[in-house]
Amino acid sequence: MSEPLVYLNGSFLPAAQAKLNIYDLGIVLGATLTEMTRSFCHRPYRAQEHVQRLYRSLKFAGIQPPISAQEMLEHTLNLVQANTALLRPHEDLGIVHFVTPGENALYAGSAGAAGALSPTVCIHSFPLRFELWRHLFTEGAHVVTPSIRHIPPQCLEPKMKNRSRLHWWLADRQSQQVDPRAISLLLDLEGNVTECAGSNFVIVRGNRITSPSRRNILWGESLETVRLLAAEIGMEFEERDFQPYDVVNADEAWLTTTPYCLAPCTRINGVAIGDGRPGPRHAAMLKAWSALVGMDIEAQILA
Repeated sequence: MSEPLVYLNGSFLPAAQAKLNIYDLGIVLGATLTEMTRSFCHRPYRAQEHVQRLYRSLKFAGIQPPISAQEMLEHTLNLVQANTALLRPHEDLGIVHFVTPGENALYAGSAGAAGALSPTVCIHSFPLRFELWRHLFTEGAHVVTPSIRHIPPQCLEPKMKNRSRLHWWLADRQSQQVDPRAISLLLDLEGNVTECAGSNFVIVRGNRITSPSRRNILWGESLETVRLLAAEIGMEFEERDFQPYDVVNADEAWLTTTPYCLAPCTRINGVAIGDGRPGPRHAAMLKAWSALVGMDIEAQILA
């Protein structure tokens, strides 16, 4: 096999043959629930937890997938086994799940009624491109708070990981006018810090890690790893509202996400956080995370 496989609606196909219908409600309405997992040393990390969260999202959205969570996990592991055969030893995979309500044969825009629906289920993977994130570990991330605000939890439940992300696209257009490499960090309607498009955001003061309240964010599996490892490196973990003022005056700030796990954030809106360099607490947390997964995460990214 020279081409990665994709699982789509009950079959494993070469990636080039995996297609979606233009009438799929994931395209028409952006109604897509999703998850992303990664591998370490070719082994998926917290895949079961990601699949379980996907199925909680699907239940809340009223989508009944044609396969069980256990079957989804088994298909995931089979896909990973097949696609890692195409990798070099130092490479790893990003693994994506997504489910939509299915194709609407009666499509007529928002005026159309949905016919009988059969959910679209897809699992695919890709080699993680660590060079895209290398600068985050050498320089640190620069987050910018654009005028676009986070969608309030009263409008869209943040516990569902979804692809209704036009507001993130608009936010990035603003942020990248400030800095082409900037990462958008959205505030809520009251000015509290929430999250970034592909990562959670935390601050550090002394030995305390502070995350925005999970009421206002998607609680990531990587953020959960930080919470679980905090005590191991002598740190406390808390959830509460905080504002850009608190970020500016923090000792450190971090981004937590599946692809690169934990990156230092050294600037917000052009202002240095701490001394403007990756800090010792970040190094300690990343060392503990590397020990947990059995490989040097930073070395893989910088190699």
